[in-house]
Amino acid sequence: MENSIGTAAGVLWRYLNQHGSASVAKLKKDVQLTPAMVERAIGWLAREGKVHEVKSGKSTVIKLKH
Repeated sequence: MENSIGTAAGVLWRYLNQHGSASVAKLKKDVQLTPAMVERAIGWLAREGKVHEVKSGKSTVIKLKH
């Protein structure tokens, strides 16, 4: 399971690197991962200090740290 979450985190990182910040809802829609795996991948990237979240109204936006 750890390997698949790490792979999903890489998919998310590449998406954010190419497209910029995105809401969690948009990530779940655009990336070819299950919604649960998107959440896990965000957690993985956050734990590594590679992303941060910004609350924007009812939405949560994920941004890469540079």
